Amino acid sequence: MRSDPMRSTSLDLTAPDVVADPYPHFARERELGAVAWHEPSGMYLTFSHATVGQVQRDRRLGRLWQDKEPLDYLEPFNLLHRNQMMENEPPEHTRLRRPVARAFARGHVERLRPRVRELAATLLADVDPDGFDVIAGYAEPLPVLVIADLLGVPRSYAHDLRDWSQAIVRMYEVAPSQQTVDDAVRAAVDFAGLVRELVAERRATPADDLVTDLVATELSEDEVVAAVVLLLNAGHEASVNVFGNGLAAMLRRGLRPGTGVEATVEEMLRFDSALQLFERTATEDVQVGEVLVEEGQKIAALLGAANRDPAVFEAPDVFRVDRTPNNHLAFGVGVHFCLGAPLARMELGESLPQLFATFPDLELAGEPESRGTFVLRGYRSVPVRGSHA
Repeated sequence: MRSDPMRSTSLDLTAPDVVADPYPHFARERELGAVAWHEPSGMYLTFSHATVGQVQRDRRLGRLWQDKEPLDYLEPFNLLHRNQMMENEPPEHTRLRRPVARAFARGHVERLRPRVRELAATLLADVDPDGFDVIAGYAEPLPVLVIADLLGVPRSYAHDLRDWSQAIVRMYEVAPSQQTVDDAVRAAVDFAGLVRELVAERRATPADDLVTDLVATELSEDEVVAAVVLLLNAGHEASVNVFGNGLAAMLRRGLRPGTGVEATVEEMLRFDSALQLFERTATEDVQVGEVLVEEGQKIAALLGAANRDPAVFEAPDVFRVDRTPNNHLAFGVGVHFCLGAPLARMELGESLPQLFATFPDLELAGEPESRGTFVLRGYRSVPVRGSHA
């Protein structure tokens, strides 16, 4: 049972107009109240920067994984999530996250910076300046190859990694179809199979990569597999979608990166968030805004809504390449802050200026094609054209 909230909303998160542009809908909801009961999903939704931040920070609102049914059929998918840090709370979350954080802290990310520059130059040399899809030709392959290098996955699997990742993350949408479920199970089986082979190889022959580092920790094999799959998925999904969303927004407005590219990257993260919804469950009664969320009830942080809150961001619907301060929540806050944030920022900070240095007259060559998903927001293709510098 739920307590009587101040208000409810019937906002259809799968409606084409909401998927195409959720921000006007968020603004209307926010004006009515920062929190609302959402009957279609059976949980609360939060629309303001303050309430979204509270949902992410409050330790009484946790990520409590529940295996999806049917259990036997979905075990390959459940196995990858049951054992990963993102779906657990302390102390289990701490135990699962610590070894991965230690491995990241060894300098793996920074040593990849020259590799990112090299990959960016190679990819841009291969595109047709008279017209190309910047997602397929640049934004997508670059982070996939980088995260594969970081982990030690052979580059020959880059295309498979992207296909498996997209199949798995479509399960996070509001109402996945049976085809989506079937695709996710197959991807989970294939993905885990590859990682188990790599784990066995690294146990026998260590290398200078993250899989080797993780194999040497106290994590079980299932936990190492789950961690590697999470890192491969999260390690490029954010970069691909942030790049595509932000670039499309800039080109529509005739914008170029600011003199400090870091500020432009942060604005790309804020303006059109790649991750829109992150769900939590109350482990005890919690007051969020003016609503009491009772133990066992679910509440979702709408990150895109928080990042357009006029109480925090001046002219929130305007893309400012030099916006500062920029207290966006795109990477989350609290114990679940995105571990891959430094990698994503580094990739974007290198690849964005290199694109515009190569094609200073870059412009849209057609209408970008949406992935058609709400939770993980991005473009399937962004056609562009530009002349060499």
